[in-house]
Amino acid sequence: MVIDRQKMTSLAEATAREEVAGRSLWADARRRFFRNRAAVLGLFLLGFVALFALFGGFFAQWSNEELDFTVMGQIAERGGPSFATGHYFGTDDLGRDLFARTVQGTQISLAVGIVGAAIAVVVGTLWGATAGYLGGRVDNIMMRAVDILIAIPYMFVLILLLVMYGRSITMLFVGVGLISWLEMSRIVRGQTLTLKNRDYIEAARAIGVSTPVIIRRHILPNLLGVVAVYATLLVPLMILTESFISFLGLGVQEPLTSLGALISEGSGTIAYGTLWQLAFPMSFFVVTLFGFFFVGDGLRDALDPKDR
Repeated sequence: MVIDRQKMTSLAEATAREEVAGRSLWADARRRFFRNRAAVLGLFLLGFVALFALFGGFFAQWSNEELDFTVMGQIAERGGPSFATGHYFGTDDLGRDLFARTVQGTQISLAVGIVGAAIAVVVGTLWGATAGYLGGRVDNIMMRAVDILIAIPYMFVLILLLVMYGRSITMLFVGVGLISWLEMSRIVRGQTLTLKNRDYIEAARAIGVSTPVIIRRHILPNLLGVVAVYATLLVPLMILTESFISFLGLGVQEPLTSLGALISEGSGTIAYGTLWQLAFPMSFFVVTLFGFFFVGDGLRDALDPKDR
């Protein structure tokens, strides 16, 4: 019996060692991420918002531009939320269905956040990785350019771009993305400086691998963890920026709308008792931001090498 117990213990220890040895760093990070309750809650919130943005329009009985003349111009209470009339979130001061407008606002805000963050990640990662790997005078010139650009108030630059080139949704995508890559380039450059002297990089140089190939195949893949965390935290910043621009009246133009534009409209009519005009867009705005922040915080903890 003693021998059997020793064999079972040895077998269990060997199995545990094999499991630990066979688990990749990404698998370990995934396991740690799903143990984080706040991160899982963030995924659930983002999933709910994404489903609402994608399929909410199928449940709307009114379009974004269609006017309901039965509530248009009436007292505020008659434009409130009602399942009988099909206005689940009520109507705005023009008699437009707030449910349909909230669906479209969520779509545009998510699109601005994701596209803007994607542009910032691509430009910032390539710029920072190139500067950090090449070093020397090239690094100095590239990063001094970043220092000069980062000293200019980014909101002023964005407003100037929208005024000069038109307040279109495409210009908003490009403007938000192109002013947000500077911090990303600094972060990526710092990580690249620590990676470029690793043994496998030196071995690649020794066998004659070209610099672009080293950056693409060795530097960038090892930056994915840092980039993923920062990108997740960058999306809510893009959404906040778009909301602020829309609040100033420089964002998306009618008949399009965004969560920021809806919040601006709702805050202007709350004195008349139309609380629903502010409550529903603000709720989706807050849920979206909290979802991204929870997921970003969970990714940061899961990929933190100090906790491994």
